[in-house]
Amino acid sequence: MITDILAFGAHPDDVELSAAATILKQISLGNTVAIIDLTRGELGTRGTAEIRDKEAAEAGKILGVSARENLNFRDGFFQNDEAHLLKVIEIIRKYRPKIVLANAPHDRHPDHGRAAKLVIDACFYSGLRRIETYQDGKPQEAWRPTSLYHYIQFVELKPDFIVDVSGFVQKKVEAMMAYSSQFYDPSSSEPETVISSKQFMESVTQRAANWGRLIGVEHGEGFILSRDLGIKNLFDLV
Repeated sequence: MITDILAFGAHPDDVELSAAATILKQISLGNTVAIIDLTRGELGTRGTAEIRDKEAAEAGKILGVSARENLNFRDGFFQNDEAHLLKVIEIIRKYRPKIVLANAPHDRHPDHGRAAKLVIDACFYSGLRRIETYQDGKPQEAWRPTSLYHYIQFVELKPDFIVDVSGFVQKKVEAMMAYSSQFYDPSSSEPETVISSKQFMESVTQRAANWGRLIGVEHGEGFILSRDLGIKNLFDLV
């Protein structure tokens, strides 16, 4: 299955929390999007891996993504090594995206920055034909995505660009709330975490409103570049 955009998350809910409105907008414009979760989030304080599997599937339906897979890396302990790189390369070559979205390069959770570097490296190596990978027993062709962008997560990083996502934030919140084990649920008896409070959920929409204010629209989502941005003419930025 070939997709236009492939969004990676170290944990289920990373993509929804940080880039869901952008994904919703791009799908509304006719693009295809797939999500790849690197781990099942089994070290999380709340919920279980099995619960988060179900939540991720439901969130994917809400977003309308074409596919969602979990690479089942060890939460907290996956590495940027040959074995993990080859798995990510296989996925990139399978979906052949033009654009890749990845975790923040620096964030509160150590997995996020490590996942970002893993995906950066895999995007480069997936274009080297001498690295052999296979799908269903058949050799895969080399493929290098055109662009890689990092969504912003817990830490307030300065975005390199902001996407106008006006009209898509409410649906983003709906996708986030599919993860009832993780985010605000007044009926939950599980331990409270930094992302389970009502204030945290409100901060997500407040941040979107603030980014929107900076570019003169209702809501925005910010992204960071991993390489220099090239344009054909100045009007590409209008």
